[in-house]
Amino acid sequence: MALKITSKCINCDMCEPECPNEAISMGFDTYEIDPNKCTECVGYYDHSTCQRVCPIQNAIIADPQHVETQEQLLVKFERLKAITK
Repeated sequence: MALKITSKCINCDMCEPECPNEAISMGFDTYEIDPNKCTECVGYYDHSTCQRVCPIQNAIIADPQHVETQEQLLVKFERLKAITK
């Protein structure tokens, strides 16, 4: 499942450079995660790096609008990897 950044975000700039898929960008008020690019770091790491570096608890959460299995996230990772080659 893709992640999303909540209104708790303080725009600290910690998450954006950590995203290996470049799924995080500045939105209107806070950072946003593109669900089409977010793989929860599947294919890169065994954890979501944006959640690890975020200083605000629960500012980055699972997006209930974009539920995906680990297998689907891995397929998305492979597709994104093929696009960047």
